[in-house]
Amino acid sequence: MARPRRIVLVRHGESTGNVDDTVYERVPDHALALTERGRRQAEETGKRLREVFGRERVSVYVSPYRRTHETLSAFHLDPELIRVREEPRLREQDWGNWQDCDDVRLQKSYRDAYGHFFYRFAQGESGADVYDRVGGFLESLFRSFEAPDHPPNVLLVTHGLAMRLFCMRWFHWTVAEFESLANPGNAEMRMLVLGDDGKYALDRPFEHWRDPEPYGITG
Repeated sequence: MARPRRIVLVRHGESTGNVDDTVYERVPDHALALTERGRRQAEETGKRLREVFGRERVSVYVSPYRRTHETLSAFHLDPELIRVREEPRLREQDWGNWQDCDDVRLQKSYRDAYGHFFYRFAQGESGADVYDRVGGFLESLFRSFEAPDHPPNVLLVTHGLAMRLFCMRWFHWTVAEFESLANPGNAEMRMLVLGDDGKYALDRPFEHWRDPEPYGITG
């Protein structure tokens, strides 16, 4: 199995929805574009990615949302070195279709009280639902490693929640540990690096906004 040396996860740059939540009433979530600041953020991250990858090949998976595609484009990776696949399972958590901002704010307050992993938005998804589809993607990713010519790098351009859930599934974190983690910032990256012991380690942890509160010994 040709396991990659690096698996890099990047959140999209700042989008119009990150600065004005009323835009969700007029524009579908999947169609939100990057702001100028978000494009600059992505370009800065792209500089670092090009330094990390050098002239090595990269297998890229990108969420089908406009802001993730625009983020990937702003990285300015060499098209001769990358293989890009759109991956719907890496999309943002579904919050329903057209969104009423007051209703979403109310539901977010319910989610904060109920728990980010288990609370399901009306006509949308829970964190647990996203965990299941990210897990399905991980199984496909593992199968891709069986190709003898698999690139030494994998890049996922996705969303903050999907990044945390990907790492939760990979490292077998508990729900309590997940609930304590904050989202990465826009265009922030995390890297899983293959060590000499054959195990992957996260290059830096996610920030914690509280201590985990486990129910039992698994925490």
